[in-house]
Amino acid sequence: MSPYLKTAIDAALQAQEVIRRYYRQGFEVEIKSDQTPVTIADLESEKAIKSTLFGAFPDHGSYGEETGRERMEAEHLWLIDPIDGTKSFVRRYPFFSTQIALRSGGELVLGVSNAPEFGEMAYAEAGQGAFLGDEPARVSGVTTLEEATLSVGNIKTLAGGPGWQGLGEIVQRVNRTRGYGDFYHYHLLASGRIDLVVESDVNILDIAALSVVVREAGGVFTDLQGNPLTLETTSVLAAATPELHAAALERLNP
Repeated sequence: MSPYLKTAIDAALQAQEVIRRYYRQGFEVEIKSDQTPVTIADLESEKAIKSTLFGAFPDHGSYGEETGRERMEAEHLWLIDPIDGTKSFVRRYPFFSTQIALRSGGELVLGVSNAPEFGEMAYAEAGQGAFLGDEPARVSGVTTLEEATLSVGNIKTLAGGPGWQGLGEIVQRVNRTRGYGDFYHYHLLASGRIDLVVESDVNILDIAALSVVVREAGGVFTDLQGNPLTLETTSVLAAATPELHAAALERLNP
C-alpha cells in the first residue's frame, strides 16, 4: 500500500468521524443552486479530507464537491465527494459514501469508497488489485446478458435518453435486474455479486474512485458510449468482462 493510498484511507476515516457525529445528532439542510441538498456534514467532512491529504501532500491539487477546484494543473489531483448520496444521508438511510480518488498524469490511479453507516470500505490502487474490507475483490466471469445480474441507476434520466430502447432490450435478456444505486452496485460488481451496471446523471466525483476499484477487480468501466472517463463524464457502463460490456454497449448504441 503506497503512502498515497494510506493517506486516502486515513482521510476517509477522518471524514467518517464527522459524518457519523452529524448522522446521529442532526443537522440542517440547505438546497444548492442545482437543487441538490447540502449539509454541514458535507462541508466539514470535505474539510477534514483536504486537511489530511494536503497535510501529507501540500503540492497536490483537489477537485471537491463542496469546496471546488484548487491547483487543477497539479500533476497529482485529488477528486473528493465527502458524502456521495446526500439525499440518502438526509433521509437517514445508509446508502451514502465518501469517495476519494487520485488522478496522476491524467489517469485515475487510486480510489477509496467508504460507506460509514453501511460498514463497508472498498479501495484499490493501479496495478495492486482491489479490496473490499480486508479481502481481495474480483469480478465475476459472466460473459453473456442471459447470465448477468444488472443494476440500474438514475432511471429518470435514462428514460429520457437515446439508449432507453436498448436498455429495455437488455432488461428483457438479463437473468435479473435490480437498482442498488450509488456506491453499492459498484461494490457488488467489484466483488462478483452482480455483473453489469448502467447509470446516468452522475459526475466524475461520484464515480472516479469506484472506477479504479472496478477496474482493479478485473472489470470494464466506461461511459454509456464506451468512452474512457474524463472530468466531464456523466454516465456509466460497467461490466464484469469485456464480452458482457460489448454486448450491452451494442444495444445501448445501435
